[in-house]
Amino acid sequence: MESKKEIYDLIPTDYYPKTILIHPNETLNSILEKINIANIIFPLIAKPDIGLRGTAVKKLYNTEELQDYLKKAKFEVLLQELIPFENEIGLFYVKLPNQPGKITGIVSKEFMILKGNGKNTLRELIHQNKRYLIQLKALEEEYKDKLNAVLKIGETINLVPYGNHCRGTKFVDASHEITAEMIESFNRICNQIDGFHFGRMDIMYKSYEDLAKGKNFQIVEINGAISEPTHMYDPKHSIWFGWKELTRHFHYMYLISKNNHKNGAKYLTFKEGVQEFKNHHKHYDTILEF
Repeated sequence: MESKKEIYDLIPTDYYPKTILIHPNETLNSILEKINIANIIFPLIAKPDIGLRGTAVKKLYNTEELQDYLKKAKFEVLLQELIPFENEIGLFYVKLPNQPGKITGIVSKEFMILKGNGKNTLRELIHQNKRYLIQLKALEEEYKDKLNAVLKIGETINLVPYGNHCRGTKFVDASHEITAEMIESFNRICNQIDGFHFGRMDIMYKSYEDLAKGKNFQIVEINGAISEPTHMYDPKHSIWFGWKELTRHFHYMYLISKNNHKNGAKYLTFKEGVQEFKNHHKHYDTILEF
C-alpha cells in the first residue's frame, strides 16, 4: 500500500519526471488543465498511485486514450512525462545504521524489442521468441490488428516499454557495474531523500559512465520495504542464489528497522499488519479489473 506520489514528494524534483496525481472523480477538463500547468505533453505515462508489478501501466498518446484509461481506472492515477533516456536499471540501495550507504545490486532490463526483416508480421516475429510468446494474449489486447503489420528491414519496435519482468522484460544481473564513484554519487543523491534507508530505485539513464557521476538519469520510482533485489532474477542465477539474496536483504531491513525503532519509529502491530495485507489485496483486485 505504498503511495508512489508520497514517495516522489520526498525526492528532489530534479531526479524524477514531472508527475501529477489524478483522483477518480476529477473531470477530464480539470485533468487536462493540470497536465497543461505541469507542462506535460503527450505521449505520457499513466499508472496507479498504488501499484504492483507493472499492472495498469500504460503509455498514452492523446486525449482520447487518456479519457479511455480514466474511464476504466477506479483508483488514483499518476500521469508522468516520458523520460528521455532509453536504458533502464533497478539499483538497490541500503544505508545501514551508523554506516555510509551502499549499492547492493543492479539489474539491467532487456525489453521486448522486435526487429523487422521486411517479410514477417509482428505476430510471426513474436512466435519466434519463447519469452515474447508468453505475453501474446496481453499483446493482442494492446495492439489488436497492428500485430499483422510488417516492419521494414532494420526497423524496431519496443512492444512493452515498461521494465517489469511480469510483462516480458528480461532481468540481467549488472552488479559488476557498481563502482566507488557510483556509490559516492548515490550516497549524495539518497541523503537528500528524507528517511530513505532501504529500497530499489528504478532508473532510466544515458550511460553507466554518466550514471556513476550522478548525471543524465531520472528515477522512474522508488520501491521501499516490499522491493526485491531483482538482479537475482537473472536466468543465470540459481534458486539458491535468489534465496541467499533475499535473506541478505531481509537481514539489512531487520537491522535498519531495529535502529529506527530505537530512534522512535513505531513497529507495526500484528493487527495492523493483517489489515494492511487485506487492504493490499482489495486494492490489487481493483487494479486487476482494469
